[in-house]
Amino acid sequence: MAITLTALIFFIFAAVLGVGGIWLIILGGSWYYLIAGILFLATSIQLFRKRSSALIIYAILVIGTLAWAIWEIGFDWWQLAPRGGVIMLFALWLLTPWIRRELNEEEGRSPSDFLPALPLGIAAIVGLGVAGYAMTGDPLEIVGELSKEVIVATPDLGGNVPDNEWHQYGRTPYGQRYSPLKQITTENVGNLQLAWQYQTGDVKLPQDVGETTYQVTPLKVHDTLYLCTPHNWAIAIDAATGKEKWKFDPNVGLNPDRQHQTCRGVSYYADPNVTAGQPCAERVYLPTSDARLIALDAANGQICPSFGDKGTVHLEKGMPYNPAGYYYSTSPPVIAAGKIIVGGAVNDNYSVHEQSGVIRAFDINTGALIWNWDSGNPDVTTPLPEGQTYTHNSPNSWSVSSVDEKLGLLFVPLGNQTPDQLGAGRSENVEKFSSSIVALDLNSGQLRWVRQTVHHDLWDMDIPAQPVLVDINTATGSVPALVGPTKQGDIYVLNRRTGEPIIPVNEVPAPTGAIEGDFTSPTQPVSDLTFMPQRLTGKDMWGVSMFDQLACRVEFLRLRYDGRYTPPSLQGSLIYPGNFGVFNWGSVAVDPARQVMFGMPTYLAFTSRLVPRAEVPPPGAGTKGSEQGLNRNEGAPYAVYMGPFVSPLGLPCQAPPWGYVAGADLRTGKIAYKRRNGTVRDSSPLPLPFKVGVPGIGGPMITAGGVAFLGAAVDDYLRAYDLTSGKQLWETRLPAGGQSTPMTYALADGKQYVVIVAGGHGSVGTKPGDYVMAYALPK
Repeated sequence: MAITLTALIFFIFAAVLGVGGIWLIILGGSWYYLIAGILFLATSIQLFRKRSSALIIYAILVIGTLAWAIWEIGFDWWQLAPRGGVIMLFALWLLTPWIRRELNEEEGRSPSDFLPALPLGIAAIVGLGVAGYAMTGDPLEIVGELSKEVIVATPDLGGNVPDNEWHQYGRTPYGQRYSPLKQITTENVGNLQLAWQYQTGDVKLPQDVGETTYQVTPLKVHDTLYLCTPHNWAIAIDAATGKEKWKFDPNVGLNPDRQHQTCRGVSYYADPNVTAGQPCAERVYLPTSDARLIALDAANGQICPSFGDKGTVHLEKGMPYNPAGYYYSTSPPVIAAGKIIVGGAVNDNYSVHEQSGVIRAFDINTGALIWNWDSGNPDVTTPLPEGQTYTHNSPNSWSVSSVDEKLGLLFVPLGNQTPDQLGAGRSENVEKFSSSIVALDLNSGQLRWVRQTVHHDLWDMDIPAQPVLVDINTATGSVPALVGPTKQGDIYVLNRRTGEPIIPVNEVPAPTGAIEGDFTSPTQPVSDLTFMPQRLTGKDMWGVSMFDQLACRVEFLRLRYDGRYTPPSLQGSLIYPGNFGVFNWGSVAVDPARQVMFGMPTYLAFTSRLVPRAEVPPPGAGTKGSEQGLNRNEGAPYAVYMGPFVSPLGLPCQAPPWGYVAGADLRTGKIAYKRRNGTVRDSSPLPLPFKVGVPGIGGPMITAGGVAFLGAAVDDYLRAYDLTSGKQLWETRLPAGGQSTPMTYALADGKQYVVIVAGGHGSVGTKPGDYVMAYALPK
């Protein structure tokens, strides 16, 4: 019975591999799967006949598979496993007494005779030995160390923030995500314990859009933490105990047309002209998902009525269209030089009738508009006259800006015009400013320089991350620099006075062949400091077994793929890296003393298929905002289907690792290390903590103690790393997904805390929650 059942399973395997293998060959792929199917068929036939020659044929399959796998991908365990896992399991099954006894008896041998199975036994031992050897190393990691040399003993951290506080999203206006605190070190970080825990009460609701996420980085001022929640509640809690001080609910409601329901942070301001303790002497500014900017008294959460319209600036004012849910702010505004400066997010790929991407500076006290910079009309920055509107659908800034008050410059990361995948008819200004970093005069809003990172962007490679400002020592002296991470993996290191590269940027040939009526840029810029992935090939396709790996190889060859910047197509194109990015809004953390960076490069391929308007189905009643699936692009000639490139089982088709932690020297542009980061504990059917290297979205933070902290990965952990080597030093389990950026502070007694918000991320499917978690060393 065991032999008959095994023979039947092998026959099914042979049929699947035969059909799939022929299809793959027709597409120009590997012949292995067809050959393996033939050997499965031959083994099946001999098993049906109960001939011991079945074991010899299968031994040939095992050795042949092993040789092919090593030839194709070397000794990478995570790539060897899908190629040989099923085959090795059945090799061991064929060696069991239940199979051998029946074969021996059928051929008149002693039931215990092992001789006919010896070739298969040797093949299995060799296979297990190769697997064991592959587990001892990782050919894809870069192992090395950053220099420990302190280049500048007292670096410029930006702003006037006390060492024990965290006043802005990136701690200071420079966005370095660096704290000079050093009570927690590489030697004692393993002793961190939970100090307190707070729950906001704002939880994801059944009616919420898919991308309901908790991405906030709290601020710490004096003895209080200030934060916001996905539904834009503003909350103040005691920094020592986690006890709530006040809560403000702006009642943003639920709107299925919002693509995002999130809040990355609030902004803090202390008015030097108001006596401490007076109403609104210190303020918290709250951006909302219904396009408001609200000023609150930091002491009690009450509205400050002197700001704007009874405490509120209405960000929809001056917009060419005003459908609810299509424009809002998800990121904290910048406060500098008496101004509060805000951009906004638009719904990607809903319609060509999108709001403007204007950047506006308001008086911090009154809310009066001081200047506006609209990339569709970049030369006129005087406040928009009453009754006029900004340029519709101009490149916007949904992320966080940085500011250097000494240079009088604001640094803004820009997105692109929607639809992201259709470039026909874009204006000269759109072509100039899409997917770029711009420097604006802080006082007038006038453009000082622009650095574009993608020409004629057809891939949604907007600048997602806050630029990091740091002074870098070069051969010619100290240079005020800007470090700009990008979705495509390039790290731009620029002179922030001029926008010129410090680390070289070169134009390289790019794929051509856009759809009729559109075009592609013949070249694209690439920084010498880059984490861009290697070009994918068929051998990079992956699965939990040889069968879904085969499906991925077939699909890979069915898609158009010419490398990075493959244009979208009617056929369907593979976009790698995808618009999830190598880097996203979490940016990177920079140590300004050592002049090194720490980041979390992520590698996920996406697909993009254009759909002619006549073939686009009508919107369904349950349609909600999403950047995956069908993006309708109303008013454009094409819609687009977008999403991650996954197998029939829903796993990435490309082989892991999908996520690393990495360190680079900003003076030399050299990458010192890349180490797999994160496990599949929370993304696999069984909670197994295999360190595959998983995707993540969120940001890192580093300290003068030489420790980097990062949540972000799609398993529910907060981790600490040695900044020098990237080695993991500590981890703690979170009650929900940690897709936010941690921060740190100290109290008057010198005790240092590390805080992260754990609330999950709708797009990556991590566990939702409403937790604020604080960790400290034991007394």
